[in-house]
Amino acid sequence: MSEPIQPILICTDLDRTLLPNGSQPESPLARPRFRALAAAPNVSVAYVTGRHRELVMDAIAEYDIPVPEFLIGDVGTSIYRIQDGTWTRWPEWAKHIGESWGGKTPDALAALIDDVDGLLLQEPAKQGPFKLSYYTPQDWDRPALLAEIGQRFDAQGIDANLIWSLDEHTGTGLLDVLPAAASKQHAIEFLMARQGFSHEGTVCAGDSGNDLAMLTGPLQAVLVANATSDVRADATALAETAGLGHLLYQARGDFHGMNGCYSAGILEGVAHYLPDTVGLWSDPSLLRIEPD
Repeated sequence: MSEPIQPILICTDLDRTLLPNGSQPESPLARPRFRALAAAPNVSVAYVTGRHRELVMDAIAEYDIPVPEFLIGDVGTSIYRIQDGTWTRWPEWAKHIGESWGGKTPDALAALIDDVDGLLLQEPAKQGPFKLSYYTPQDWDRPALLAEIGQRFDAQGIDANLIWSLDEHTGTGLLDVLPAAASKQHAIEFLMARQGFSHEGTVCAGDSGNDLAMLTGPLQAVLVANATSDVRADATALAETAGLGHLLYQARGDFHGMNGCYSAGILEGVAHYLPDTVGLWSDPSLLRIEPD
């Protein structure tokens, strides 16, 4: 088995990216192959997700995915390092992003926008110290209402990042209000800078609207094949407008017998940027396959 020539950081969303909990089928060997890649020397994995730590731990147990070296949780508002079973939160990240809100709490922000049409506050477990989350209708008038929310925050000196995505299973809109300094992309770049990962050795994967900034910025990115056509169109347009189309790989399947969905798409995209990684999971002897 060949080893990668440089430290590699694989940053992946969970739901419907690494986790096969969408409507498309999963290639049977994809997750075992991803586990083999994650276990290889010099390969580190960061989960980048809207889930909080407890829900990530639930996913690890339910789907038999690797325990990562890092967790970027709560849509980029928390960062943990995991060593020997201990999850340690990075307080310097909280200090960094907190400045965007000028010391104001999520409750203070909610009081400014609770009368905006169509907003329904999500459950307490889905909120965080730097994350204010709402449900919206699927046909919510995003351009007008996001502009209205932004104007209200600007008037109070609050620098916020508004991220809307669609839960394709329930047809429900999801709005996350975050500090402007907090996003999946910014959190990954913060992690890279402090741990010494290069742009050439880092690959990010996602599938949904709240992954768009991560997928269409200056990082090597992968859009898995099960992404919706709307997300695919938005990602393509944003990357090309920014002149970064070469940094967005769209998985299409027919790669080592896999369909490009979920972890198969991650493997395909990582191999696009880092071809030597194929040798880290393509040998059947490297795979751990649990019986049904």
